[in-house]
Amino acid sequence: MKKHRIYSMSFSSVYPHYVTKAVKKGRTKEEVDQIITWLTGYSEEELTTVLDSGVDFETFFAKSPRLNPRRSLITGVICGVRIEEIEDPLMREIRYLDKLIDELAKGRPMEKILRTA
Repeated sequence: MKKHRIYSMSFSSVYPHYVTKAVKKGRTKEEVDQIITWLTGYSEEELTTVLDSGVDFETFFAKSPRLNPRRSLITGVICGVRIEEIEDPLMREIRYLDKLIDELAKGRPMEKILRTA
């Protein structure tokens, strides 16, 4: 089976789009980074290194220090697909991140985005 093209895209090429989406809606780059570190377990320093290295999405998630166990609480529809029905584990991780960024852009409080409330 052919891999989806997003798997080979560099994470650092998509990251600015996450930030732009959030900033346009009155949120911050720091909040985007907080979401990414919550989801993946990367520290701020590790995230900076990853962004500088140009790793692809597949490597970005494969080398995540500790994927947050509460990420399974992220549900809903993203790009017309229900997240909990996505079978491909890597695509599900990518869509988790997309969903969290969407929630941020829609003005949802950080404690709800990070599933702490």
